[in-house]
Amino acid sequence: MTASHSEPTQFISLKSNFAIVMLSLSCFFALPLMAEDNLGTLVFSDDFARSETQSVKDEPGNGWNTSSSWSAKGNKQVALLDGSLYIYIHPEAIHAVDVGHAFVFIDGTATMRFKFHEEKDTLMLNFADLTYKEVHAGHICAATFGVKRVSLQDMKTGGMLLKYYDARKAGTLSKEDEALIKTKQISFPNDISLNEWHSLRVTIAGDTMTAAVDGKIIGSFSSPGIAHESKQVLRLLVSNKVTIDDVKYYKVK
Repeated sequence: MTASHSEPTQFISLKSNFAIVMLSLSCFFALPLMAEDNLGTLVFSDDFARSETQSVKDEPGNGWNTSSSWSAKGNKQVALLDGSLYIYIHPEAIHAVDVGHAFVFIDGTATMRFKFHEEKDTLMLNFADLTYKEVHAGHICAATFGVKRVSLQDMKTGGMLLKYYDARKAGTLSKEDEALIKTKQISFPNDISLNEWHSLRVTIAGDTMTAAVDGKIIGSFSSPGIAHESKQVLRLLVSNKVTIDDVKYYKVK
């Protein structure tokens, strides 16, 4: 019950004030749950609760593929251990470990649990479209999680656009283009403890990508390439070693 216009505010009961405060707090704490419940339609889930049939080659199963055949001379870089997926780079590898799965969408969210083991560990969620030939290797956009920071990047109109990628490789990239590429990414400080489970979430909505760790939004970045009309693959790129579990993809459109 609230006071009428003729009543002075001092006559509002303490009980009413308490009820208002509790209602406000309940709404505040419900927000994260509401956000989780509205990520979209769940289209893929993997808890890695399975075993390998051999221990020589990568065998992640459930539609996952890896780069080990070409990037690490076929050496094993992915293992199913204790109901999780352990990804580690082989000493002979010439590229980060690439573990990918189809996920066709325009707007959507990827979530998972992850565990870093060393200070140099990183995990990139790379959204790609291999049919799009104007960028190197289909790179569209990415969110990279490290021990000290999270980076968000538009690759389609940034460093992976072929005219920039080829120029950099040839050593002819202009200072102007180098400066433009720098505007296509942003980093946010964030500390991740080692050998402990954390959760991450990457959401793409239009031209904006948002990253969260352990339920806390770390940052967002808006850039035209992020709105690419068809992301077809989610690739997990690991530069050293990472353990992941409970991977889920949600699709909005």
